[in-house]
Amino acid sequence: MTVRVVLADDDPLLRVGVSVVLGAAGMDVVGEAADGVRAVELCRAHAPDVVLMDVRMPGWDGIEATARIAAAGLRTRVLVLTTFPDDAYVWRALRAGAAGFLLKRAAPERLVDAVRTVAAGDTLLDPAVTGALVDRFVVGAPAPHDLADTPERAALRRLTAREIQILRLVAEGLSNAGLAELLGIAESTVKTHVKRILHKIGAHDRAGAVVLAYRSGLVAPGGPRTGPPPA
Repeated sequence: MTVRVVLADDDPLLRVGVSVVLGAAGMDVVGEAADGVRAVELCRAHAPDVVLMDVRMPGWDGIEATARIAAAGLRTRVLVLTTFPDDAYVWRALRAGAAGFLLKRAAPERLVDAVRTVAAGDTLLDPAVTGALVDRFVVGAPAPHDLADTPERAALRRLTAREIQILRLVAEGLSNAGLAELLGIAESTVKTHVKRILHKIGAHDRAGAVVLAYRSGLVAPGGPRTGPPPA
C-alpha cells in the first residue's frame, strides 16, 4: 500500500528535495504547505498517512498545527522535522501529539524509513533528539545509589523483567520494528508490551517513558547500549 504524505515546511527547496526522495521510494506526496494553517487544511482534505511537519513556520507553527490535527481526530500521523536536536519546541510538539522527530540532516534512506515507521503506527525518536530530552529532563536526577524511594524507581517496580528489558531498549532509541527484530518476537507483541509499560508507569507517550528510564537510573546517559538478549 502506497504511503501518502503531506509536506509542511516554509523552505521550498527543502520541500522539493524531500518530495524527490519520497517519490523515488514509491510514496505519494499529495500536498505541500508553507505554513501550519495550510498543512491542517491539506490533512483534512486528503487524509494522508503522514505529514512531515516543520516546527518553525509562519502563521500556525508546527506545534499548533500538530495539536489541531490531533484535536480533529484525523488519522494523519505527524513526523516533525527539526534542525536542532535540542530545539525548545521538541517536547511541546510531542505533547501536542507528534508521533516522532527526525533531524533534517538525516540521510535520505533514514527519512524514508522514518516515514514508513510512523505510517505503520510506530513512534520514532531520532537518537540525537532522545539525547536532548535526557539533557533537558534528567538534570538533577538522583544518583543510582539514591534511587530506592523515588517515584520513578517505584514505577519500575510495577514492571516485569521483560517489560524492564523493553523499556531499556526503547530508551536507547529502538523502534517497535527494531525491538521485534532484536528480541525475536512479533511486532504486534512489542506494541502490546509498550502499551502496558506506558500504562504501568503512567507515561503518556514514548518520550515520557524515555525520560523515566533515565531518571530512574535504568539507563545511564552515555552508557553502553543493550545487546541482544541471551539465548
